[in-house]
Amino acid sequence: MAPLVPEIIGNEFNFVIALLIGVAFGYILEQAGFSSTKKLVGLFYGYDFTVLRVFFTAGVTAMIGVLLLAHFGLLDIRLIYVNPTFLWSALVGGAIMGAGFIIGGFCPGTSVCAASIGKLDGWAFIFGSLIGILAFAEFYPILEPIYLGKAMGPVRIDVFFGLSPVAWAFILTAIAILAFYGTTWVEYRVRKKQLKFSPLTMRRTYLVSVVPFVFILLAVVIPSRNDRIQKQVADKKEQGKCVFKEISADKLADELVNNYYKVNLIDVRTKEEFESGHLPLAINIPLSEFLDRKYEDYFKQKHKTNIFYSNDSTTHKEACLTAQFVGKSNNLILKETADDFERIIFHAQKPEPLAGKEAYEEYLFRSGAARKLTELQTAFENLNKPVIKEVIKATGGCS
Repeated sequence: MAPLVPEIIGNEFNFVIALLIGVAFGYILEQAGFSSTKKLVGLFYGYDFTVLRVFFTAGVTAMIGVLLLAHFGLLDIRLIYVNPTFLWSALVGGAIMGAGFIIGGFCPGTSVCAASIGKLDGWAFIFGSLIGILAFAEFYPILEPIYLGKAMGPVRIDVFFGLSPVAWAFILTAIAILAFYGTTWVEYRVRKKQLKFSPLTMRRTYLVSVVPFVFILLAVVIPSRNDRIQKQVADKKEQGKCVFKEISADKLADELVNNYYKVNLIDVRTKEEFESGHLPLAINIPLSEFLDRKYEDYFKQKHKTNIFYSNDSTTHKEACLTAQFVGKSNNLILKETADDFERIIFHAQKPEPLAGKEAYEEYLFRSGAARKLTELQTAFENLNKPVIKEVIKATGGCS
C-alpha cells in the first residue's frame, strides 16, 4: 500500500484512508454494473464493452496524470512500484483468469463486489478462488519453475521498446480511442442496431477524443521542472542577480570544529573525485545530481547552512545557484578550492622565528583545527555520505 498521508501524521491513518478509498471503489464498481455477470461477459460476446472502456479510461487517465505530475516536478516517479515480470507465470495465469472470467463471469475484484450485495454467484466465485489459492500453495514446489520462470524484472513498455514516456502516452491513448470507436461499432452490429450520431453527439465525441492528446502535449510544449531550473542557472541575467556569499578556509575550519552540527559541507565533485579525497565531515552531492528529488530536503531546509566546494570555483558557484532555484536554504561557497583548504589547514607552515605574534597564532589555530577535524572525521565516519530518506514504493494493486 502506498503512503497516503505524510508520515508525521502517523502511518496508522493510512488504513483509514485506504478503507474509505476501498468503499468508494466498491461503490463505483457496483454502480457501473460490475456486479452483474451479464455486463462483464458482454466483452467476450460483443454486446457490451463497458469493461474495456472503463479499464482503458482509468489507465489512460492515470498514465496522463503521472506523466504531467512527474514532468512538472510534483511527483517522484521513483515512488511508483512496477510489478516484476515473470513471463511464463503471467501467460499461464492470464489464460486461467481469462477462462475463469468467461466461465464464471467475474474477476476477483468484481466477485467481491457482487458478494457484498448478496449475490450467490459472487460468493461461489470467491469460494472457488480460495480453493485455487489452497491448491496453488499445496503444489507450489512443482509449479515454482513456471511461477518464477523467465524473470524480466520491473519492465516498462516504453523502456522495453525504447520509446519516450510521451510517445508511449500518445500511442496508448490512440489505441484506447480507436478501441472505443471500434467496440461501439461492434456492439451495434451484434445488437443489430443502426449506428447513428446526431451533430451534437459527434461534436462531443470529437472533443472527448482530442482532450487527452491536448494534456499529453502539455508535457511537450511546457518545459519540465528540471529544464526550467537548468535554463535559469544558464541565464546570464539570473547569474548576475545572485550574490555568492563566500567563506574562507580559516572560517570554515572554525565552523566545522565548533559548529559542525549547523553546517552541511557539500562536495559537488564527482563520486570518483570525492572518494579519492575530500574535506572532513563533507558529504557528496555531485552537481550533475542536484536536481534529483532525493537531495531536495538539503536545499529546502532552514536549520543548517549549506557550504559548497569543489576544485573549480565555477563549479561550486553553479551548484550554489542551482540550490537556490531548487530551494530556499542558506547557501555559502568556499572561497578557496578543496586543494587550497587542504594546503592551508592541513599543511600549515610553521612561521619563521622572527615572524610576528599574529602569524604564530594563525599557525597554532590551523594546526589545532587540522588535529580536531581529523578526530571529528574519525568519530563521524558515517557522515561521508548524505543521509537520504528511504524511498517507499507503493505496492499491490488490482489483479
